Amino acid sequence: MFPRVIMKGTMIKKSQQKRRTSPCNYKERFFVLDTQDLKYSERRPGKKPTLKGCIVLSRIKCVEIVCSDVPIPCSYKYPFQVFHDSHYLYIFAPDNDCRQRWVRALKEETKYNNLVVKYHPNFWMDGRWKCCHQTEKLATGCQEYDPMGCASKKPLPEIPDPQTELHDPGQRVVVALQDYTPLGDKDLPLQKDQEYILTDASHSDWWIILDNRGNTGFVPSTYVAEKSGANFDRFEWYNKDITRGQAEELLMREGKEGGFMVRDSRHAGVYTVSVFTKAPGSNGEKNPRVKHYQIRETETGEAAFYLAEKYLFNTIPELIHYHQHNAAGLITRLRHPVSQDRGCSQDPAKLCKDQWEVDPEELSLGQEVGSGQFGLVLEGRWRESKVAVKMVREGAMSEEEFIEEARIMTRLSHCKLVQLYGVCTQHSPMYLVFEFMENGCLSDYLRARRGRLSQDVMLGMCLDVSEGMAYLESSNFIHRDLAARNCLVSKNNEVKVSDFGMTRFVLDDQYTSSLGSKFPVKWSAPEVIKYCKFSSKSDVWSFGVLMWEVYNEGRLPYEHRSNAEVVESLNAGLRLLKPRLAPQPIYLLMEWCWKEKPDDRPSFALLLHGLPVRPVNQDNSLC
Repeated sequence: MFPRVIMKGTMIKKSQQKRRTSPCNYKERFFVLDTQDLKYSERRPGKKPTLKGCIVLSRIKCVEIVCSDVPIPCSYKYPFQVFHDSHYLYIFAPDNDCRQRWVRALKEETKYNNLVVKYHPNFWMDGRWKCCHQTEKLATGCQEYDPMGCASKKPLPEIPDPQTELHDPGQRVVVALQDYTPLGDKDLPLQKDQEYILTDASHSDWWIILDNRGNTGFVPSTYVAEKSGANFDRFEWYNKDITRGQAEELLMREGKEGGFMVRDSRHAGVYTVSVFTKAPGSNGEKNPRVKHYQIRETETGEAAFYLAEKYLFNTIPELIHYHQHNAAGLITRLRHPVSQDRGCSQDPAKLCKDQWEVDPEELSLGQEVGSGQFGLVLEGRWRESKVAVKMVREGAMSEEEFIEEARIMTRLSHCKLVQLYGVCTQHSPMYLVFEFMENGCLSDYLRARRGRLSQDVMLGMCLDVSEGMAYLESSNFIHRDLAARNCLVSKNNEVKVSDFGMTRFVLDDQYTSSLGSKFPVKWSAPEVIKYCKFSSKSDVWSFGVLMWEVYNEGRLPYEHRSNAEVVESLNAGLRLLKPRLAPQPIYLLMEWCWKEKPDDRPSFALLLHGLPVRPVNQDNSLC
């Protein structure tokens, strides 16, 4: 009897790397699941498909989705895993529905197999499991495996007020406006742009939602927006009953650059954004005023909202959230929500500030170890640990700017980024408290060890930085000042990306400075020099220069040329020469980073896979 075909379709598979020397690659394959096997073939136009692999279903021990925050280096972004014999096959589906269908079908066909009790919910990468950090590939998993479902179900958390019934018993769909990392066991993580089912909106600040894996939990209500309807009362930027004149008076009285509100226009169902700015007028002098922008809709069937330029959004909260980080045609970005009701709910990010606040009594300061754009960096001790304290120079930035920078830092957590421990706003000057990196900045470290660095160590440094930058890229952050001087080295020679003083959180992966910001020409991409236009691809250019610094053991790029001469050389298509210590494949990667057009440069995720594999015996610790 012939086996019955259950499912078939095109997906991407990652090499199983059954041998230590196997290359890591991603190939498009045509998968067929029948009642006996899971097969995958290579399909080429005009040629018969070539069978590339076949897994007997009876040998499969686990099928589950992969939950990971690492950048996905292929075009399909929804991974799942098939553990068979002693091998892990990672498969990438084009969308979540496709992934769920394959996982359900495979689980159904393998539910009576000799299955694992626990599985690894994250990837095996760089010689360890990213979920539990075990270094044995066949180590027992760290999460219970449910052979009957697509994910283990969590119990429904208690709602804030059990006496209150749901506002709407019908199914309501919400869209995540931004990522959210749970602060407690009953919270649910959010992934930007993903849709969720709203199950309870009875509490003004915290809603209960259901994700597509069956998990329920609390999320901040301001982090999601309903796909339909215009219920803006919970957002502190919304002022329902206020005239144009009243809005101008309130914003002028507040007097904060970027102070804004959303209000009802004279026409029913239309909304206006009013924003305060001190931007210079035509005479070059400061000109405090309020600008008004009507929120417009496209004329197509589906609602799509936009402001001054056609950056389209499905909901008005999405639009406002975007312009809080990017001016994109407005006179200034929307910095500070202003409301008639001073008792409105706070941003959840501010609500959790206390957990980051450092008691100045617990902090002791030592000698100066460096200086930066906004002030000094001192050695210190906090709770018996050595720390680095960034002291903000008086007048260098306002308290609001300081808190904004600190909030940016609290969103970032990766083993290749210098970790923020806390902030001290109760003290003047204000402090940022970071982990201490014993070996100082990378540029000094390279120069001090000139002639004593092996090829493996230099490669490891580049890999460390690229891992940190790939994480920033995947989180929609740009650094804007990546260089060896802005990376630090730990006591075990691990390199971490530091100095986010110029970092911007951008939702469209691009930031154009409207203030003519200063930037380091010798590390800057052509579009930064010409148009002050930053993106993750301009960070890639800077990373190419950083690699050049590493393989030149700390030499300054273009060290005998002025900035004007560097610009002239770049315009002529000239690039930095190959370092003597750099292997040819490494220099080819540098040249790839220095392509004229940003779109021709690789992403950091691609660079990570283009760099050679980290040597097993290297001293650098791994993520």
